[in-house]
Amino acid sequence: MPGSSPIRWFDTLGLDDVPQVGGKTASLAELHRLLAGGPVTAPDGFAVTAAAYREALTAAGAWEPLRALLQDLDVRDVTALARAATAARALVYDATGGTGLRDAIAAAYRRLQAQNGPGLSVAVRSSATAEDLPTASFAGQHDSFLHIADEDGLVEACRRCFASIFTDRAIVYRVNNGFDHLKVALSVAVMRMVRSDEAASGVAFTLDTESGFRDVVFITGAWGLGENIVQGRVGPDEFYVHKPTYRQGYRAVLRRSLGSKETRLAHRRADPGGVLHSFRVSRRDRERYCLDDAEVLDLAGVAIRIEDHYSQHAGAPMPMDIEWARDAGDGRLYVLQARPETVASRRDPATFDTYRLTGEGPVLVTGKAVGEAIASGRARLVQSAADLKAFQPGEILVAPSTSPDWLPVMRIAGGIVTDQGGRTCHAAIVARELGVPAVVGAAGATARLETGRMVTVSCAEGEAGRVLDGAVPFAVDHLSLDAIPRPRTPIMVNLAQPDLAFRTGLLPAAGVGLARMEFIIGEQIGIHPMAAAHPERVTSLRERQAVVRRSRGDASPRDHFIRLLAEGVGTIAAAFHPRPVIVRLSDFKTNEYARLLGGAAFEPVEENPMLGFRGASRYAHPRYADGFALECEALRRVRTDMGLTNLKVMVPFCRRVGEAEQVLAVMAGHGLKRGDNGLEVYVMCEIPNNVIQFDAFAALFDGFSIGSNDLTQLVLGVDRDSEAVAFDFDERDPGVLEMLRQAVEGGRRNGCPVGICGEAPATWPEIAAFLTRLGIGSISVNPASLAQTMTVVAAHEAAMAAASDYPV
Repeated sequence: MPGSSPIRWFDTLGLDDVPQVGGKTASLAELHRLLAGGPVTAPDGFAVTAAAYREALTAAGAWEPLRALLQDLDVRDVTALARAATAARALVYDATGGTGLRDAIAAAYRRLQAQNGPGLSVAVRSSATAEDLPTASFAGQHDSFLHIADEDGLVEACRRCFASIFTDRAIVYRVNNGFDHLKVALSVAVMRMVRSDEAASGVAFTLDTESGFRDVVFITGAWGLGENIVQGRVGPDEFYVHKPTYRQGYRAVLRRSLGSKETRLAHRRADPGGVLHSFRVSRRDRERYCLDDAEVLDLAGVAIRIEDHYSQHAGAPMPMDIEWARDAGDGRLYVLQARPETVASRRDPATFDTYRLTGEGPVLVTGKAVGEAIASGRARLVQSAADLKAFQPGEILVAPSTSPDWLPVMRIAGGIVTDQGGRTCHAAIVARELGVPAVVGAAGATARLETGRMVTVSCAEGEAGRVLDGAVPFAVDHLSLDAIPRPRTPIMVNLAQPDLAFRTGLLPAAGVGLARMEFIIGEQIGIHPMAAAHPERVTSLRERQAVVRRSRGDASPRDHFIRLLAEGVGTIAAAFHPRPVIVRLSDFKTNEYARLLGGAAFEPVEENPMLGFRGASRYAHPRYADGFALECEALRRVRTDMGLTNLKVMVPFCRRVGEAEQVLAVMAGHGLKRGDNGLEVYVMCEIPNNVIQFDAFAALFDGFSIGSNDLTQLVLGVDRDSEAVAFDFDERDPGVLEMLRQAVEGGRRNGCPVGICGEAPATWPEIAAFLTRLGIGSISVNPASLAQTMTVVAAHEAAMAAASDYPV
């Protein structure tokens, strides 16, 4: 061939060589050098250059026929698009079959084989010169081939890769992103095959893909080749690692969830040509994680290193999308690709759209939420590409999984629902990029959502996505964070759901004034703490067996409870780090505890649980002491093992000073000693005795948080669970306001912070003004009330300043 060599080896390339070898290959070469000798590395290989592609097309006279095929093409005409793409691929395939290029590829393969030994198989991957850029990923637009083990097969794979520059989906993507078809060239990367067929593979992002929260590494994985994850055929395992504490030297997985991993995509060695087959995964492998904690942390460390390196090269923060695999032969982890993440990282951090359902409807299916929006439309069941012709704009695409070829239809869909897949599958990636709400891994969707049925896709309620029957009404709140005033009084948020923590952490809150543990225990764990500590004491055989089943995957129900509680609380603490997060110890009432799995065996039946065996009275009591030990161990792990020392602990419903002393002693015995490693322990100020004996309580605790609901209930003698006397429950009553005043003044007198974590300041702006006038230390409200409360408090502070009436 004329010109320079058509072959470039990875060790001679780097990020600045995108014009010569495309974004993917330039990145692979950079990774090969960056990670050499580390615990996670990148395979070696070579590139067939973009210049070789251009020279082959020039020699064959293919440019003008290509221009004629594409210049007036309407990509919305699916039939015309398919016809033109087929003809264009044939032109490129024929042009790249010359003897000179064949010989150069074969010689390079022989050299790579000599370096790696006999039996070498390679992966052949397309790499466009406009690919893996910060503004366009081209993910899944071109073809790749695996398990190529001979010269002729390699040449054929390279020609097919070159031809894939004109797949239907690649043509559409270039048109929609403003790229000239004939100015984008293709290179081919040839790299040693990492045998993940018999091991595992997946994807890592250096941010949370749904919220855009940048302080975590998000890793997914499944058994076999990663194509199963990308195509959404399996539900992968998921892991999070907190970047700031990792940089500080802490080594802990923040959070994990077990995927279904039903099938494994692998190469059957007896089959020629790299044909892939799908195999069922054994129950044992489905019920265990495909990565252990050490491997997750190795991948997270490498992901952070890659992000830092690419950010330095770009001169700006560069969140990354990274493919990884474990080789079945040497057992090592490899990075197969790294490219800039181009969706969540490009959102405007100053704007915040919040979707919320304003009506209700029967839940048809549930799965993983992609995005945070809501959409209604008529379902369109798509079992194969042939069904796409009938698709109408705004319909909800319902399918077992999606394919890159479906992009033109996915672009006009109102929402997407798939039977299979996780949050890094093709459907999720495309939906996220298009801003279309999607629910993936919704088992049974194609059976329950028939064509023509009106449904609502809701992704606005955390990690779980729901598909509801009918057009359920919803609202969208548009919030400009820059427009929210920042008052002098810290305004915090109340939070219970870890699934919402990363998104909520992006709000301008001063921290979390109340993290409710009950949601994590009740909804995510579901097991009574004493049943986890002593499953043998659960009287019902059925429930005892259920406790064991639910804990499968951990060493014991005890370990299961502690892990899930630590991960839930840790996620909230990580989302706001280094801002303070105050977690309240469990405050279920006995009737609520009894409804947990195995709970009936451990709870008394009370006439008035609201005033019964709840809060601090439980923690040292023989009925609950072993359960409380699990709570303490989980919180100790969050602070000590995860390094999230911004977590503070709060004792609820503490009736007497003696009770407080006893609880603090028990906590210290379980590794939560006030003052150790900066631990602060707060107490809820929600019983009149807390106010009356404020000074005595202040000698024991670092701060107070007023619980306006219980305080109002006990000041007015109104059962807040009783509808019959609901009209008498009013936080604005003068007696309640006097209690608030005495509490705030008690804090000032003792030099300790006093905040409020009830909804009273959000419900009644006059209470927010009253507390501001008193000089309250902080106000904590639900996230939906944050902007309103900040505005009210800032306005009142301004009025006080103008009147020289600001408390000192």
